[in-house]
Amino acid sequence: MSFEVQQGEVLGVIGRNGAGKSTLLKILSRITAPTSGRVKVQGRIASLLEVGTGFHPELTGRENIYLNSAILGMRRDEIRRKFDEIVDFAGVEQFIDTPVKRYSSGMYVRLAFAVAAHLEPEILLVDEVLAVGDAEFQKKCLGKMGDVAREGRTVLFVSHNMVSIQNLCSHSMLLNNGIIKKSGNTEEIITYYLQKFGAVSKLPSLLERTDRRGNRLLIFTKVEIFDTDNKPIDTIISGQNILFRFHYLCKQARSGAEVCVSFVVREQEYPLTNINSIDSGQSNLELFKSGVFECVWPNFNLTANVYDCSLFCSINGEIADWVDQAFKFEVEDGDFFKSGKKIGFQSKFLIPHSWSSKSKSVIGEVIKS
Repeated sequence: MSFEVQQGEVLGVIGRNGAGKSTLLKILSRITAPTSGRVKVQGRIASLLEVGTGFHPELTGRENIYLNSAILGMRRDEIRRKFDEIVDFAGVEQFIDTPVKRYSSGMYVRLAFAVAAHLEPEILLVDEVLAVGDAEFQKKCLGKMGDVAREGRTVLFVSHNMVSIQNLCSHSMLLNNGIIKKSGNTEEIITYYLQKFGAVSKLPSLLERTDRRGNRLLIFTKVEIFDTDNKPIDTIISGQNILFRFHYLCKQARSGAEVCVSFVVREQEYPLTNINSIDSGQSNLELFKSGVFECVWPNFNLTANVYDCSLFCSINGEIADWVDQAFKFEVEDGDFFKSGKKIGFQSKFLIPHSWSSKSKSVIGEVIKS
């Protein structure tokens, strides 16, 4: 591979496990030597490759701040100047003089990241360490990374969290088997990655499924999912407008019949929602000998996971075709609320909403009027 990163650029590095992302950062930070080729670096490098490297369990939090900071390249006067800021960021003031072997795993990683996050290098290499800690601390870490980027430092950021990459990086590159598969605008690279390397395999053909119920006056043959650009996808990003297309064969074309088409979305066999044509007031769907049913799901509001769906159709109250686990799709968290924040914590569904703040006196005046 061959690439350049300009001063002040924040470059995202994505790819499946084993693609070479961590190895690349180890080569850049000179932990690992390349088999061939060379790396040219101008500026002081700091690496956040493994949170907590250099922590000693018998030493206190205070002692480990000095030890770990020195290992990561900070001078003693820098450590003194930033000590209070590091402790405050980690939120472990009460336990700073307690041996870290008595810390919970969450406290441990909070302190370790706080030390690493307060380095002042020209180049920062970050490998998936923002995935540690609770949701509140993750937001704090992302905020700190945003500050580093805005200060004009060069950052190479490896993560499986597409929202973090999307929010922090203007440019990204996709690695696959140690090769740069594609590089460019982050939005384009993420879309390409999710389409080509999503966790869900290609949607199966339904033609050969024998474990189906119904009189087979109509049978489903294929399921496709499309984005707003009418491109087929297997991975959906929260907030996208999605089109589901269900292909079918029908023994007799007809109109005027009551047709119920539905699919039940499940998470680990637990039903989350039933999307069907009767509930939406569209039961008089015309039937063709060979046709498709289309369902639009605007502003897709499920959070990150893999979901499987059963598929059902009845004609005039009689089941025509019913296939359990007919298809699957994967969802990645997106910027659903257009707020630049990761979403989905403690949620299965995302509900559009807004907030405001008003004075009680203003409310009273409105009531009187």
